[in-house]
Amino acid sequence: MEDYLVRIIAREAGVRGLACVTTGLVNQICQKHGTAPTATAFLGRALTGGALLGALLKVQQRVALKLEGTGPLQKAIVESDAYGRLRGYVAVPDLDLPLKQGRQEMETAIGRAGLLTVVRDLRLKELAEGVVPLEDGAVDTDLMAYFDQSEQIPTAVAIDLAMNEDGMAAVSGGLLIQTLPPHEQNEGVVARLKDRIQELPPLGQLLQDGKSPEDVLALLFEGIEYEVLEKRPLRFQCDCSRERSEKALITLGREAIEQLLAEEREAVIDCHFCHERYVFDAVELELILEEMEG
Repeated sequence: MEDYLVRIIAREAGVRGLACVTTGLVNQICQKHGTAPTATAFLGRALTGGALLGALLKVQQRVALKLEGTGPLQKAIVESDAYGRLRGYVAVPDLDLPLKQGRQEMETAIGRAGLLTVVRDLRLKELAEGVVPLEDGAVDTDLMAYFDQSEQIPTAVAIDLAMNEDGMAAVSGGLLIQTLPPHEQNEGVVARLKDRIQELPPLGQLLQDGKSPEDVLALLFEGIEYEVLEKRPLRFQCDCSRERSEKALITLGREAIEQLLAEEREAVIDCHFCHERYVFDAVELELILEEMEG
């Protein structure tokens, strides 16, 4: 199944819904980082969360989420935008913990104490940032806590990822249900839909059974009138470049660049998201210093 997200609205009920499948995207990014099974499971869930958050944005807007804790995985960072483009990484990609009841234990990986930080670039003068304590590292419950505590918007989130025996994602996907303004009047609808999510088979099982995001939303919203607003492809894309890397060098300041020139005779910048390497030799560093003087 191709990776995409479906966005619907139930105007009379006062809610909107998102459903996505992210299997190929998760495997592509995890293969790029060479992640072990535990890191794959966590990064996959974080990427799906990023896809859901990105679908709530308006054009030209971006969002980043960071899950950071005291566990051996340390942190995961995902960036997404309004066009379904995602990238992400984990600090310890080779983490592989023992299974618990046949599943990867996310709370053990990220740690029982930590923070979820959501930063949105809404094309305003300042970034919008919200920080909440991690609930359990499962990403979906953490995002629900974020919407409840930071934005006060009743929201239900379900993210699921089933693993293959080879440590890759067999299926990965997510659901998000959220009230429309006035939020307090529609809170009961989200609560009922949250109960219905619990009554349905797990999302991963539905996807493995061949259900599409449209099918999942139809099951969830049975008896509730809604319309489909869009079907959006999801894909990996990194926006790093040599130009951006040069700007990053300049922000280090003249003294730091002169030190690199004297000691290393070059500067090497590696992108955490895609592992692209940008090398600036001595001549290029000297040109950068001349431009800074100008």
